[in-house]
Amino acid sequence: MTTPQLPDGYHLRRGNALDRALLLKLTRRTYGELHPNAALHHLAETIDQYFSARTPVWFIDIDSATATRLPKSSVPPIAIACLWLGTAIDQVRGDRHANIFLLYVAPDHRRQGLASILLHTAETWAKERGDRQITLQVFEFNEPAIRLYEKRGYRVQSFVMQKPLS
Repeated sequence: MTTPQLPDGYHLRRGNALDRALLLKLTRRTYGELHPNAALHHLAETIDQYFSARTPVWFIDIDSATATRLPKSSVPPIAIACLWLGTAIDQVRGDRHANIFLLYVAPDHRRQGLASILLHTAETWAKERGDRQITLQVFEFNEPAIRLYEKRGYRVQSFVMQKPLS
């Protein structure tokens, strides 16, 4: 598969420890879209627990002039997409591998290949580490995401099952 190219006005950048608040903001957007009535207070704790130099994050920013259709200004770029990666262990073989914690593209910027660019970034990072596979979790009702992942070669490995106890 060829390396996808960003549309004009978009820029891919690797985040750093100072991007915690931005990662939290985009994580809240992701889960808020998927579960509009859910309490999301736990997401900050999750990020505090897992966000580190070993769990890199990338953002796709759009120039503020492109986003607002106004002349160039001193307003900084706007993050409209996010990829957060980490490490998991294959429970059958015991191999360490890359895991996608979060992949998000803002609704107004979808269907432009941005998620494919982020997936390519994830796969490149994983290969550079020597990983033999990459995993992710997707909600069963998120059909657009499932179609994207399948198109990129991802296949179901297992099912997460739950039983409410209350």
